[in-house]
Amino acid sequence: MKVEIWSDVMCPFCYIGKRKFEKALEQFPERERIEIEWKSFQLNPDMKTEPGRSINDYLSEVKGWEPSYAEEVSNHVTKIASEVGLEYNMDQAVVANSFDAHRFVQYAKTKGKGDAAEEQLFKAYFTDGKNTADHETLLDLGRAIGLDDVELSKVLEGNQFADHVRKDIYEAQQVGARGVPFFVLDRKYAVSGAQQPETFLGALKKSFAEWEKANPAPLITYAEGATCKPDGSCD
Repeated sequence: MKVEIWSDVMCPFCYIGKRKFEKALEQFPERERIEIEWKSFQLNPDMKTEPGRSINDYLSEVKGWEPSYAEEVSNHVTKIASEVGLEYNMDQAVVANSFDAHRFVQYAKTKGKGDAAEEQLFKAYFTDGKNTADHETLLDLGRAIGLDDVELSKVLEGNQFADHVRKDIYEAQQVGARGVPFFVLDRKYAVSGAQQPETFLGALKKSFAEWEKANPAPLITYAEGATCKPDGSCD
């Protein structure tokens, strides 16, 4: 059964939601039959990459917050992240447009490494303070998960997978995603936000039970013996 997850690398609750969903998946008996697909979503498509600017300064400007309040929000999010084992260094986060990071994930998906790419991006942004719009940074992240350097470099230098990103963003509107993270299970059930693991687990159980009814597992023959066939022959 497919679970689609719309997210943006600059969204702190997307990384937190990833961890909480993973905890739920660990408790789900049929986890091996779950296929996860990461989908692109841009919280601010017009964001300019500004490596020398602090994220708190950016939040103050775009949201009209006082700098002290922006710092307070960042500290609050950092605390929530720590509760699921994540280290956030928000004071080091680089203000960066996420479009190329999404193209990176779309390419990684074609190699079966979509989840690994998301994990690398989140860690790079929230923990390591790396510029996730920088192509050299993305190449480093690609090497870390075994992507081909030359192939990935061509992808980043060109415009490949841009349409895939735009298609995902359009699909987000169709499934009702107004923010991220947004989890869609079997295109029937949606879970919005970084919910608790038990919420994700309940959604997994409900959607999987319905999916399994419509997609029964094939009968597996473990051993064969003498049989009779419809034509009357026996052997």
